[in-house]
Amino acid sequence: MSQSRAAGSEDTGATRGAGATDHTDTPARPRRRQARGEARIAQLLQAAANVFCTTGYTAASTNAIAREAGVSPGTLYQFFPNKEAIAVELGDQLLTRWRDTYGAAFLADHLELPLDRMLDATLDPLIEFNCANPAFTVLMHGSEIPGMVTKDHDAVHVTMLSRVETILAGYLPDKPPAEVTRIATMIFNIFKSGLDVIMAHEGDEREAYIQEMKTVLHRYLEPMLPDDTATGPRSRHTP
Repeated sequence: MSQSRAAGSEDTGATRGAGATDHTDTPARPRRRQARGEARIAQLLQAAANVFCTTGYTAASTNAIAREAGVSPGTLYQFFPNKEAIAVELGDQLLTRWRDTYGAAFLADHLELPLDRMLDATLDPLIEFNCANPAFTVLMHGSEIPGMVTKDHDAVHVTMLSRVETILAGYLPDKPPAEVTRIATMIFNIFKSGLDVIMAHEGDEREAYIQEMKTVLHRYLEPMLPDDTATGPRSRHTP
């Protein structure tokens, strides 16, 4: 046996004898495969978001999504069986992030703020999320979107409306609950309509429309506030 082959045999025997080495290396390969799979899924979902925003959900196709992602349709089908499955996964991820966003927007601490600062603190993260994720609007409001996505969105809508009512109740303590609900519903619809205009513009023009929407909401709410809430909804309790 040559010296090199003998060394190879010794190395092989050493490797086989060192079971710890095998146990250390083996799990790394599945983790790498899993990471690659997650990266590919993220790539496909981003491509789908781009296509949905460009063509709308109904006109989008798996071929267009694969082309946008720079992969073959066969690669796409390894992860998603059809367009509906892509929409459900993308919608689920966006809804999860949206829940986190409105959770940060509707904080109890905001009840201590004056009206103008409360509007900034509440509206800014919601607007920022929608502008950064235009596919969210496409998936949440399209007529042909899979039912699971729209059902989850409707549940989020109800929760958000409830949180708006909670904030309003702090600013409008003398209003009966039914009236607070009507005001909250109006605010919610003003926000949705204003958001459509905001997202249709960019740069300075977008910022101008954001300020316009805040002005509309401020002028709508300010006349309803009791005089002793000028510096904040709970200032009337301050000694």
